[in-house]
Amino acid sequence: MTTSHPSVGHVHLRVSDIDRSIAFYRDILGFEVTQRYGAGAAFLGAGGYHHHVGLNTWDSLGATPPPDGHTGLYHAAFLYPDRASLGAVLQRVIDAGITLDGAADHGVSEAVYLRDPDQNGIELYRDRAPEDWPRDSDGALNMGNTPLDIPALLAEAAGI
Repeated sequence: MTTSHPSVGHVHLRVSDIDRSIAFYRDILGFEVTQRYGAGAAFLGAGGYHHHVGLNTWDSLGATPPPDGHTGLYHAAFLYPDRASLGAVLQRVIDAGITLDGAADHGVSEAVYLRDPDQNGIELYRDRAPEDWPRDSDGALNMGNTPLDIPALLAEAAGI
């Protein structure tokens, strides 16, 4: 018997400036523009996929971010294939002058948190191999939230 499981295919965001958002997701995070849809939307993907990120200004051209304390997207998480790739994107974030909201070692993954140009929460992370995930004495996952060693992550990306 085959069991079907859902997976996350993409995130589609309302943005206020399409070109500014394309530059962030393309030049900083590393996605490729796969299609422009008129002047108000774009689709970006990685690894040949049609799109992981959709951006549009259909109802949000020139808009401001939602105020704190309201419902909405907490963050979108983007998985990088290895530690060096995560370090490389983190270096691009730093070089662009983007402030980090945080960085954590969760045991199962390492992650950095920031905001896109429209203040949407973004998590950039890499997973550890499942056999390296921390578990309690009963075998259940035991994820944590300890500080991430950012200098070591950047050094690995630089090949040091």
